[in-house]
Amino acid sequence: MKISADFTVVPDDFAKAAAPEYRAGGVPIISFPFYIDEVNPEAHYLHWTFTDPDSIPVCGFEWIHWTVANLPIDALMFDFNDSHALSIPPDFSRQMTAMIPEAVQGRNSSASKFVGRENDPAIIMRYNGPQPPDKDHDYYLHVWATKEPLPGLNQGFWMNELLHKLRECGEAPDQGGMFVTGKA
Repeated sequence: MKISADFTVVPDDFAKAAAPEYRAGGVPIISFPFYIDEVNPEAHYLHWTFTDPDSIPVCGFEWIHWTVANLPIDALMFDFNDSHALSIPPDFSRQMTAMIPEAVQGRNSSASKFVGRENDPAIIMRYNGPQPPDKDHDYYLHVWATKEPLPGLNQGFWMNELLHKLRECGEAPDQGGMFVTGKA
């Protein structure tokens, strides 16, 4: 599986420099677009995490920005004129629930009791864009594809639950990832 985007630095609309209309509670909430190519043809579901390993020296843990599970591949639009097999459009995080209700999004690090953010699902269970406080950070988007949905994951799951379900699914999930940079 190959994961790619039309950028290596997260554009302003999806990150720290996002305009006020692209934020909720001061957090960028418009998810960035990306592509998924060369998926195992036997796979029918996508799952992903978007995290910030460079946050570890800043806050003591890898910041979770976005998690998704059980997204049916067949529910995504295929553009036969595009060279990419699957396209995740901009702002997919906010639109996904209405477009594909069987797919679920998990909590991000804004849901932590140690962060003190509002308990607003638009902030704690959707995409949170990069906002590195100290220097540019490298963020990792990791995508898995499985034949079957992962059981027991509901809206608001935690990332560790997703990782456990991937390990327990009885198959070797297809997977790929990419790093992008978030500007300070």
